[in-house]
Amino acid sequence: MEKTIKPQEQLQGIIQLLVQNKLITTEKALEYQQIAFKNKQTLLQYLISEQLFCAQKLAQAIAEHYSVPFIDLDSIDINSISHTLINEHLIRRHHIVPLFIRCNRLLLATDDPGKPFLLKEIQFHAELPVSIVVVESDKLGKLINKILSEKEKHTPPVALTYLENYAEPEELAPAIQFVNHCLQDAISKRASDIHFEPYEHQYRIRYRRDGLLFEATSPPLNLTNQITSRIKVMANLDISERRVPQDGHFKMKISHTRTIDCRVNTCPTIYGEKIVIRVLEQALPQLGIDALGFNTVQKKQFLNAITQPQGLILVTGPTGSGKTISLYSALALLNSEERNISTVEDPVEIKIPGINQVNINTKAGLTFPTILRAFLRQDPDVIMVGEIRDLETAEIAIKAAQTGHLVLSTLHTNSAAETLNRLLNMGILPFNIACTIRLVVAQRLVRRLCLYCKLIRNDIPSDDLIKLGFHKKELYTLQLYKSGSCKQCINGYYGQIALLELLPMTQTITELVMAGGNSVGILQQAQREGMITIYQSGLEKIKQGLTTIEEVQRVALSNV
Repeated sequence: MEKTIKPQEQLQGIIQLLVQNKLITTEKALEYQQIAFKNKQTLLQYLISEQLFCAQKLAQAIAEHYSVPFIDLDSIDINSISHTLINEHLIRRHHIVPLFIRCNRLLLATDDPGKPFLLKEIQFHAELPVSIVVVESDKLGKLINKILSEKEKHTPPVALTYLENYAEPEELAPAIQFVNHCLQDAISKRASDIHFEPYEHQYRIRYRRDGLLFEATSPPLNLTNQITSRIKVMANLDISERRVPQDGHFKMKISHTRTIDCRVNTCPTIYGEKIVIRVLEQALPQLGIDALGFNTVQKKQFLNAITQPQGLILVTGPTGSGKTISLYSALALLNSEERNISTVEDPVEIKIPGINQVNINTKAGLTFPTILRAFLRQDPDVIMVGEIRDLETAEIAIKAAQTGHLVLSTLHTNSAAETLNRLLNMGILPFNIACTIRLVVAQRLVRRLCLYCKLIRNDIPSDDLIKLGFHKKELYTLQLYKSGSCKQCINGYYGQIALLELLPMTQTITELVMAGGNSVGILQQAQREGMITIYQSGLEKIKQGLTTIEEVQRVALSNV
């Protein structure tokens, strides 16, 4: 796998363009790159500051080469430029400015449209399609400085504001301060859960970030009971009750536009009450089908299934595998004034205008079967069931799917093929499964490599790569990455991406189910028809530079 890199292969983007057009030699190009790096400048900034090229002519040449428009920034009203479309780190890193949004598309000014990953990264963060225009590098630099200086003036300090008023006894002051710090720290580090764990000689705090737990700063052991009391007060729980689990919640506002909903659960252990806080954003997340991670074939299969007038679509996987986002992405596509959409969940995690959402409340008699029966009398078009947990819920969901309704739900199984056997084992008749199910989606989440600090790796022998499932002919162009570390991501990863396995109910799969076929036979037939497994989806994501071999092996079994 080792290969010698020629000097000209080290050149990318603009400098490569200049060399190809014989405006500069390869040796000079490499020299200028090194000087610019030492001066903490972009290459274009260095070339223009040293008056080696005319800024306007260079920008026009770049625009022509990449077939994108050139715009003179002097013709743009800079007061109309939004400061919030893209964060400051991206603006500084890529030397870009978001100009404005037209027809739901972001117009982005850059001096180098050939930067690797630029479009994908901006589209990922802006959650919008992006069009690029080229501008003069020196004018762009001045505009960036002006925008960021204005942004700093209008940025309020980060602070927590609780939406409820809590009593704050003086004896709890140290605990209050620690809990506030812990919540701020966890949110800034993108934690989805915060664990407060009492032990005999330690009180451990851990955050779950991108699916894995990491230790945080622990408080003095003598604050254990005070911290527990503080959180229970915030969640409106019974402070005196320490023998049974309790559930509660509280909300806090961390900016003018951002509110966090915190779900709290306590559980008695031998050394005290363990508390877990689930951190839920109240802002509507990005719910586009392109954000789910489907390949072209999978996207077509998914869209075909959710646009059917009736049938059952199942999303499977363990807790924390992104099933809720997948379901709500489908609902977001279907959500229109012509459709009556109802959901029953335990609990409702994402609130969407235009959809009727119901929380499970077993104490009040609101169970999945009870609410499903009520939905069927509510003239529904689409029904989403948070989870099929038992035979009764499964039977009602299938009945709804057979009587002119599109039903979406989840199951806890390891693969798409096993889902069909799970329904058979629950007691659902093979005929009902075969004629009702339209699509089964199995998924796992892996951590996404940070675009800012991921590192090229060449430490895996070719034979080992072939054993992992890569084809020999792929090895010549295969580029693998490993995690680095930077301020943006902390540990080399930023966010998560789904590995997906889609099983549509084709004629042959239907016949296998009707014959009582097992999951192995169903899997083999599905693969013959072109289905890729979760592991194979992971290999695709590795080849795209999105994640690592270790991440895929952590969540998926090899089937090669």
